[in-house]
Amino acid sequence: MADPSLAGVRLVAATLPGHAGTRPPDNFSVENYAQGAAKLKTAHRCGVVVGFSMGATVALEMAASGLHHGPVVLLGISLSQADEPRLLPIVARLSPKLGGLPIALLMRLTAMAAKRARVSPKHREAMVAALRRNNPRVLGRAIAEYVEYLGRHTMPAERLCQAGVPSWVVHAEKGDGGLTDQERRTLEECPHIHVTTWPGTCYFLPDERPAEVASLIADAVRSID
Repeated sequence: MADPSLAGVRLVAATLPGHAGTRPPDNFSVENYAQGAAKLKTAHRCGVVVGFSMGATVALEMAASGLHHGPVVLLGISLSQADEPRLLPIVARLSPKLGGLPIALLMRLTAMAAKRARVSPKHREAMVAALRRNNPRVLGRAIAEYVEYLGRHTMPAERLCQAGVPSWVVHAEKGDGGLTDQERRTLEECPHIHVTTWPGTCYFLPDERPAEVASLIADAVRSID
């Protein structure tokens, strides 16, 4: 948010309810998250919506369901269950039977990845602290709904294209999920979607590649000028 390329741009940051120790929603569905995010967007008169990981899925749903008609920047997004590591659906399936234990294991693995993130020691400390504030049982409900959503639409890439909004879909070569070959072809053939794959391994795009992410957001802002 402090990058020079975004100087003069008003930015609003939000945490998905139930994440990082925040108050959980009554309804963890991606559609409900999208409704809440749309209200926030309207209240702050935001022209561009940016999301990372699960937040990117919420941004996609906002665009695809007509809750947002402006540009979206989708960082590390998964369009389908095939885009996620095989461990995630297993964790989602086991959580109702084993309580918070499977999610606690996933949280530990994520914290380990955060400790290896290419950021300053102070930034790394803040990342790990935020991850540790997650409640395993609460996060388990959010992840279960998220995984279910990823299997809900048979052609998610086509759905994003049909939304008709300028879109930036961004991944690293390894680490933050990906796209199936068919999804990538569909997105690359869509005239208003920009598909970007940065070289190397990266699990936390906004934290580890802030200048590049800021530049894309600036592009999205310019697209509505």
